[in-house]
Amino acid sequence: MTTPRHIAIIMDGNGRWAKERGLPRIKGHEQGAESVRAVTEACVELGVEFLTVYAFSTENWKRPEAEVNALWALLEHFIAQETPTLMKNGVRLQGIGRLHELPQSCQDALRRAVELTARNPKTTLILALNYSGRTEIIDAVRDLCREAAGGRLDCESLTEETFSRQLYTKEFPDPDLLIRTSGELRLSNFLLWQLSYTEIYVTQKRWPDFSKEDLRDAIREFNKRQRRFGGL
Repeated sequence: MTTPRHIAIIMDGNGRWAKERGLPRIKGHEQGAESVRAVTEACVELGVEFLTVYAFSTENWKRPEAEVNALWALLEHFIAQETPTLMKNGVRLQGIGRLHELPQSCQDALRRAVELTARNPKTTLILALNYSGRTEIIDAVRDLCREAAGGRLDCESLTEETFSRQLYTKEFPDPDLLIRTSGELRLSNFLLWQLSYTEIYVTQKRWPDFSKEDLRDAIREFNKRQRRFGGL
């Protein structure tokens, strides 16, 4: 079985999972964090080099303030609790998005964990936080405009590779496989540039119920696909 080099996940269904059980929405997010742990461990076991999870979109700021604050508190708790496990399993932590807009305590916790895990040699876990695919593209265009205005870029020489080097994900390969839970059939503004030739796998399972075996099922389905990248 061929293992995808990079898996991206839209972790959908935390709130619905909680509602179906008569629980507060934050309980769904807490259980979802358990799934992040399990899937990360599975990626290490399977040799997946990169795992990107859509943890908080720029649109999520529109949710009730209490829920947003609880999500940031959960992020800090997750980082503090999981960093020893990341070290033990050789997992490197990274973040993408407009990280400078996160609460300062979250920025500090993330920066410390990124620095501590920087030399870990196995799977890289990438948290997409305050992330938007459109915003990422706009930020890249702004950077390129500044370079052109400063005489450091000839616009006629701009290529896909040049543009990709301006993205938040410039250090990582494009995903081979995108997994979306809870049955929704949309990209939700996630990695719009990077997903051009990514295989998509959708499951009806809510994210808190997604297990290591579900990840293996997704990879087995990935292995049935023929990736032509626009060719024959």
